[in-house]
Formats: sequence, structure tokens, C-alpha cells
Amino acid sequence: MSLDDQLPPKIRLLRAAAELLANSEGSSISTRQITKLAGVTAPTLYHHFGDKEGLFDAVVTAGFEEYVAGERDFEPSGEPLVDVRRMWDNHVQFGLTQPHLYLVMFGNIRPESRPSIVSDAESLLEEMLSKAAISGLINVPPREAARSMLAANVGTTLMLIAEPAEERNLELSTMTRDSMIFAISTEKARDAVAEDLGKSPVVVAAIALNAALQASRSDQLSSSELKLFLEWLHRISGSS
Repeated sequence: MSLDDQLPPKIRLLRAAAELLANSEGSSISTRQITKLAGVTAPTLYHHFGDKEGLFDAVVTAGFEEYVAGERDFEPSGEPLVDVRRMWDNHVQFGLTQPHLYLVMFGNIRPESRPSIVSDAESLLEEMLSKAAISGLINVPPREAARSMLAANVGTTLMLIAEPAEERNLELSTMTRDSMIFAISTEKARDAVAEDLGKSPVVVAAIALNAALQASRSDQLSSSELKLFLEWLHRISGSS
């Protein structure tokens, strides 16, 4: 089935390539597949992009430009960690509204291959975290913090994309985001984070520890001890 034939051929080609790349699972994609889905001829592809690889490059470039626009599309609040939270939410929203494009950009990473798109996304986040560092709000170098935050942000977004839309629990994103920010924050910033969230520092710490324990599969506690501890933490983190 071809894409909406009311769209310009160039846009149809970009969307067809993005959709096929996202669903390719690493297999090769032919020019014929792209032109068939886009409802155009091969000469049309060559006219706009030169060749198939030029089209793929254009897909990633267009996706990154849209992503950057979303990341920068707000006025700084003057509170760097508040802005980091907003950047996280923008990232997740971009992935959920443009899943095919997001999977092309962040979901096709191969071993020992670090796409420039990932480095560029980290740089955007590092800019904001550098402001937090200057204000004495984070306890790790901005670059290290940016790598950790982006890894968690991408992982959370991919997990949500994989779930049926009607079953997505965006609270997963909120909890992971706040846990990550709490983990990189100084004591001075943690009180401010808790205040922004309308929760006590103890509750925010419980959220962070809860997420860390569930992710780490710690063997320092027996299964029954861990279950009980997680139940207590869940009870604390659910309070205000």
C-alpha cells in the first residue's frame, strides 16, 4: 500500500524510507521497496536524493532536525534541572509521536558502532547539565551525567514504543526520569528536586532506590527480603 498520494513525492519517499528502516530488523532494503511504498518511480528518488543511501541520510538528518527543534522549543526556566526534566519529556513525546523515525534514529544501533546522532543528542543534554554543574546542582561531570541520562531516556522510550498504545504507562517515564535526576544531584539540589515534585526528599530517595533495586537484580538480599523491601519502598514512593 502506498502512502498518502496527496503528499509531495519527496515527503512520501522520506516517510517510506523511515518506515521501512524502522521495520527492517537490520535486513537490507531495496530501492524498489521504497518506491513502491512511496508510490513513485525510481527516477523520482534519484532526482531528489541521488541514490538510496542519500535518501537514508536525509531521513536521519530530517529526524534529528525535528528532534533538536523539540529539545530547544522552550524558554529556559532558569532552573537547569527543571529544564532537564522537560528535555526528557520532550524526548519521550517525540518517540511516541514519531515511532518509525525514532527507531531509525535510536533503535538500529549495532555493536561497536556509535552513530553521530547519539553523540549529538548527548551534546544537547550536556549543554543543559553544564548549567546545572555551574550552579552546583549535580555531583558528576556533565558529560558522564548526559551519557547516563540519555541511555535511560532512550531505553525508556523504546520500551514505551514497544507497548500497545492503550497499555502504555507513562508513569514509568516519570519515575525513571526523577530517579536519574535525583541520582546525579547534589544534596543542595535534591531538596529542590523534591520540592519541585511536591514530595519530601525521603520519597524521592525511595523512588530512586526502588528503580535501582528493580533494575540491578541485587543478590545482596534474599528474594523474600528484596520483595518485602521493594514493597516498603513502593509504599513510601507512592506517598506525598
